[in-house]
Amino acid sequence: MSRIAIPTVEQAPAASKPLLDAVHKQLGVVPNLMKLVGHSPAALEGYLSLNGALAKGVLDSALRERIALTIAEFNGCEYCLAAHTYLGKNLAKLNESEILAAREGGSSEAKADAALRFLAAREGGSSEAKADAALRFARRVASEHGRVSDADLAALRTAGFDDASIIEIVLNVALNVLTNYVNNVALTDVDFPKVALRLAA
Repeated sequence: MSRIAIPTVEQAPAASKPLLDAVHKQLGVVPNLMKLVGHSPAALEGYLSLNGALAKGVLDSALRERIALTIAEFNGCEYCLAAHTYLGKNLAKLNESEILAAREGGSSEAKADAALRFLAAREGGSSEAKADAALRFARRVASEHGRVSDADLAALRTAGFDDASIIEIVLNVALNVLTNYVNNVALTDVDFPKVALRLAA
């Protein structure tokens, strides 16, 4: 049971109701996280604004969902892991191996030879090699609290990411840390098919 009450949409503050209605219109449902954050209309507006802005950015929805899975697993957030597994499968069309690899902080090529991955990325190679670089960087951002090395940035640039992409990867990490922390504090009731945490740091 959630440690912070999850209001219904009808119980939400008046300023949160139109925002929650917009979520319902987009998803067909209002997830518990949104109702929970809706206790504070300012917090809900801020979250939805950043999420909406990043959805219009240079990173596609599949990579954004993979980053969300990497960070949810890293932070041990059961709610976000369940939500992004569902959204990854159903909206971003990720397959099981892509979801599992994202949870591990790499792409489904994570077991491939490192030199081959590096060369593939350097040659503008596979999208999986590029995703692998992004997920490894996202995990480094989380584990190092943003204090990544020059080598971390160089690896991302070698994989083909420009400065705008790097900024958006960092902001997607931050957005997911925000929701992970809210859910971990509240122990938000999971309203997506449950997924067991197994790789959390």
